[in-house]
Amino acid sequence: MALGNKYRAKISGVAHWVPEQILSNKELEKMVDTTDEWITTRTGIKERHILEKGKATSDLAYEACKRLLEQTNTDPAEIDLIIVGTVTPDMFFPATACLLQARLG
Repeated sequence: MALGNKYRAKISGVAHWVPEQILSNKELEKMVDTTDEWITTRTGIKERHILEKGKATSDLAYEACKRLLEQTNTDPAEIDLIIVGTVTPDMFFPATACLLQARLG
């Protein structure tokens, strides 16, 4: 049996969500010893989105998942696996993907 016939996984859509609050380089200049020009020249970054206190990676993922489920008209019960890749997990255990799965139902 060919491997292509055994697995039926697919990516049915992609969504994202970012916090509304934005911190520009100009605003950052007032907080730390740097300049907009220095940051932009070295990183290309002009602004960043800031997550409000009390929120975490799973909150970002949840909002993106809600969008994705709506876009693709998918019932959360149809999802077999959730993978979250991040360097900023909510906590070490349980995994952020497990927290997300619990919220999605």
